[in-house]
Amino acid sequence: MANIKTKNEDMEKLIERFLKYVKIETTSDEANDKVYPSTPSQMEFQKMLAEELKEIGLEEVDLDDNGYLMATLPSNIDKDVPTIGFVSHVDTSPDFTAKNVNPQIVKYTGKSIELNKKEKLYLSANEFPALARYLNQEIICTDGKTLLGADDKAGVAEIVTAMEMLIKNPEIKHGKIRIGFTPDEEVGRGADKFDVKKFGADFAYTLDGGPVGELEFENFNAASAKITIQGLNVHPGTAKNRMKNSMRIGMELNTMLPTNERPEYTDGYEGFYHLIDFTGSVDYTKMAYIIRDHDKDKFVQKKEMMIKVVDHLNLKYGSGTVKLILVDQYYNMREKIEPVMHIVELAKKAMEAVDVIPDIKPIRGGTDGSRLSYMGLPCPNIFAGGHNFHSRYEYVPIKSMEKSVEVILKIAELNAM
Repeated sequence: MANIKTKNEDMEKLIERFLKYVKIETTSDEANDKVYPSTPSQMEFQKMLAEELKEIGLEEVDLDDNGYLMATLPSNIDKDVPTIGFVSHVDTSPDFTAKNVNPQIVKYTGKSIELNKKEKLYLSANEFPALARYLNQEIICTDGKTLLGADDKAGVAEIVTAMEMLIKNPEIKHGKIRIGFTPDEEVGRGADKFDVKKFGADFAYTLDGGPVGELEFENFNAASAKITIQGLNVHPGTAKNRMKNSMRIGMELNTMLPTNERPEYTDGYEGFYHLIDFTGSVDYTKMAYIIRDHDKDKFVQKKEMMIKVVDHLNLKYGSGTVKLILVDQYYNMREKIEPVMHIVELAKKAMEAVDVIPDIKPIRGGTDGSRLSYMGLPCPNIFAGGHNFHSRYEYVPIKSMEKSVEVILKIAELNAM
């Protein structure tokens, strides 16, 4: 086997790419669900990326009208092995602004990192204990005014860099590799228009995980619950036995759901109900929840609980007062990965070979990989290296990004043996 280690020039190119990518704003838009991608900036980013893939020597570079970019690295061996795919998404979360990202590289010495002196914003191990793991390492963070975009431009930069290294180092043997960059993952539509048949991989990995070592093949079952409440607004002086305050009904609905099944009280395999929006008046209120659980039966029970609560309130306040639209979003990929667990073992073996300790655990969230697995492309998730996604405190250690590249290279090499 080749001695797979990133060289200084590879590292410099990796970081150069990442810093370039995060400065380009590609926020997705949940409300714009009739257009793919949901924002023009994502398509512009993909066009730029397509040209870069051609420049480094990838083949079959294809950007479709929906903003999905695919490319091929041909095999350099004379035997048939499975075709591997590597997938990342190019959009950033609408949860926090990604306009005018100003990344900075800082060596963590154990002291709090000053993100923004004027705003008195600091990245501290007291508040974010994981930071202590990276003592004396260089990390990339922001100036505290925006998110960073390591979710998932770290993954994009790592995949592109790994492909360039494989092209420049033909002594590293590998089969056919397909790469794919998707839009709109952050708003739950990253796999909507993904053409699995055209992609043509036997299995794939999303590079969309967090800290170094993460390896995941389980994720939440997920549903969204959109609720509208029609109240009755009359003058408060004559309201007795007449007024129906839709906001109070919404508050009552929320208290009827289990308090200990909220995100702030759950961890590991525990699911939750998460109230993500509440807007209204006496007359009319809108609420939105996301419902999550790793266990399929408990997931069903949570949805049934939501239905029962709504039915109870309609019985109490009148038929049609509360309306519920409950939609399944994605499912736990474990069901589709377990029959092909060798692909998890391949990633695990690759990590160990490059001195990364695998951290196999469930994803407390979703990933393109979960939906792709149900579309016929088994797709576990491996780390891209970032922390504190979707926030001004997001950061990624440079060493973690380097290790991600090494894992990609080793997966490709081991698959060719």
